Amino acid sequence: MLVPGTDAGPRRAQSKGASSVKKFWTPDGEYEVPAPEVPPDDRLRLSRRGFLRVGAGGAAAVGLAAAGIRLGPQLAAQGFLSPDGVFGAASVELADAVYTEVFPTTPLVLKPFTDPLPIPQAAKPDPDFRSWPSPPGPGDGQQNSLGNERHQIWSSGLGLPDPIVYSIDQTVAPHSFTSSQVLPITNLGQPAVSYDPAGQPVAAGTARSLPASTMYTFNGTFPGPMINAQYGKPALVRFTNRLNENDQNLDRQDFGSPGWESLVHLHNAHTASESDGNPHYSMTRGPRARGFGPGLWVDQLYLNYPADNLDSEKQSFFWFHDHTMDFTGSNVYKGLVGLYPIYDPKLDNGDERRGLRLPGVRTNHSDGTFDVAYDIPLVFADFRIDDGVTVHHDIHDAQFPSSGNKTHPEWWGKTFFKHFPSHGFVGDLFTVNGTAFPTLKVKRRKYRFRFLDASVSRIYEFQLMSSTQGPKAAKDLGYTLDELQGQYRIQDGQQCMRFLQIASDGGLLPFAITRNSFELWPAKRREVVIDFTKYQDGSPTSNGDVIYLTNVMKMPDGRMWSNSTRSNPDPNYKIPMVKFVIDGARPATDNSQVSNGKALRPLPPLPTNWQSMLADRTIFEVKRGSLGGETEWLINGVAFDPNNVATGLLNPNGKTPKAQQAKGSFNLWELRNGGGGWVHPFHLHMEEHRTVMRNGKDVTARNSDPVRPDDYSREDLVALDPSESVIVYRGFRTFTGPYVAHCHNLMHEDHSMMFGWEIV
Repeated sequence: MLVPGTDAGPRRAQSKGASSVKKFWTPDGEYEVPAPEVPPDDRLRLSRRGFLRVGAGGAAAVGLAAAGIRLGPQLAAQGFLSPDGVFGAASVELADAVYTEVFPTTPLVLKPFTDPLPIPQAAKPDPDFRSWPSPPGPGDGQQNSLGNERHQIWSSGLGLPDPIVYSIDQTVAPHSFTSSQVLPITNLGQPAVSYDPAGQPVAAGTARSLPASTMYTFNGTFPGPMINAQYGKPALVRFTNRLNENDQNLDRQDFGSPGWESLVHLHNAHTASESDGNPHYSMTRGPRARGFGPGLWVDQLYLNYPADNLDSEKQSFFWFHDHTMDFTGSNVYKGLVGLYPIYDPKLDNGDERRGLRLPGVRTNHSDGTFDVAYDIPLVFADFRIDDGVTVHHDIHDAQFPSSGNKTHPEWWGKTFFKHFPSHGFVGDLFTVNGTAFPTLKVKRRKYRFRFLDASVSRIYEFQLMSSTQGPKAAKDLGYTLDELQGQYRIQDGQQCMRFLQIASDGGLLPFAITRNSFELWPAKRREVVIDFTKYQDGSPTSNGDVIYLTNVMKMPDGRMWSNSTRSNPDPNYKIPMVKFVIDGARPATDNSQVSNGKALRPLPPLPTNWQSMLADRTIFEVKRGSLGGETEWLINGVAFDPNNVATGLLNPNGKTPKAQQAKGSFNLWELRNGGGGWVHPFHLHMEEHRTVMRNGKDVTARNSDPVRPDDYSREDLVALDPSESVIVYRGFRTFTGPYVAHCHNLMHEDHSMMFGWEIV
């Protein structure tokens, strides 16, 4: 139930501990901003939305144009300058004086690394599906409960067996991020007042237990179920929306799809459009709505069939998540995340004695499912926890009228979310498989880890580190404000091991690559092998040794990182996220065989004349819009239209082709970041691509770009740095129908940075 609201006061930028305020005017009201928390060099900031509302004339009227000129060199160094020049940069970065995005500071976890890392087990199929009132099948009207769709290709049409059938419900359920007590703190790291469930204050300095947060889940857990799939064995999942059922009377708070719709996307399977779970489909077919509403079900058929049935097109790690139009970010943040590793019976079947001999010990079950030991998914997601004193207020308040523009002390200790932060949404509590600061005991052998960034906006960069002193609370080290993100640091941390990367989001790499660190962008997957028998200098590990999986990328807001290994590294920013503890004095049995440079899966060949296709490529530019509001982020200058396919920009041949591809065709698509200092993790549904050019440089050869070795692989997501251009080669095979492409910074996607395309 939503908590009844009270009369809301005027909209203000809130800040803790401010000793003075300064007022600024914009066309939609007067705002107060605390001066002391703005560093002297940054006092000329203006909100991005605020500046766009003011426009060029308004900016001149309030004297901001000159400020933009003075800030020009600084902005250029940060990647803010766009083709519009300094004034264009000013409209992006002269920021927070008019609109301050205020977020709560999460209570400090007092005993990190005491909870074990949850390891998902394989979901079980439903053996009774034939007795369902409406069992799955290939006939007309059998694809969903509305009776208006059918599967365009059933498994028998490809010579495959009938699918293994699973039943997954979207449900409301509680979730706890830690069993440790917590200390409520301010953004200055000082003890803070907290609140009980009735909203009554609890004295500062009192250690508390966090209440469970209300999540939208798959089958009641976060992350949701893990389906271990295999090529050649189709799976069908009946997703039933039960978000209207709330037997525990959990407070839904003020985020998530307000109509309780859900739309599930298997990211990034080679799947028919009716089973893809995308808004271009759902708004024009099937439910003809943002998603499937409460009480409805849909059968999504995952054929586990590679494009053209080619081994080179096989992948290795999908995930499924909500894709409800306009509310993907809030629904994913609220917990609608599940896992779908997919194995290849020829090269990579989970048995380290066969095929490529990658780490994994497979156990088969009588129901056709299997588990694989030493093969562990790691789902990364960041959260904010409500402090009870931060005002809930953004552009979506009208959809939660009883909750907006007020504080919610009764929600203390539960998840906090803003639908519409200008910079994107980043949390300060980092979780892995739904747990903050987990510990994993590991044998002295090689493990395979499947990394997934399920965060709304945050990008991570990981290293493996040892530490003599161990984790220290950032507040105890004197850090405040955004420097508290992640809560703990290992100040003396030193790299002690390397990763052996074996896969990207498009599946196994052509060859294994040794990495000191790697970046993980939203929705991207990376698979690595870690050898826990020895350190990088060759010395052996010992029983009880500790290695920390550590994030070294500082990202204070959702725009982009401020510090990373490849850009302005901060040697003091070392956030431990998983504690690996060596368990055993002797090496464990290990039949895996993988090392740097080992050949894995060959890439699908590029046509020898691909460069001749450049002049006729389809071009898409992602860029911030000038209207603000629900159309904050645009592609080719227009908002997402679910009823039509997009049109490309003018290409060298003088054409503006539509994003409409013939079945069985191939094409070059160019993705441009229009500037403004944002990065964009841009996702293309349905098929993987090969990157052929980045910023005008041919990157089709091995080792073309040591900074981005993943360009020499297959991917479903393009990592666009500020003002970058990337050209990809991709196919459109097997199926027809509507699909989408969009930014996977989900704040951007939900505010129109998405376009429709189709196969005909």
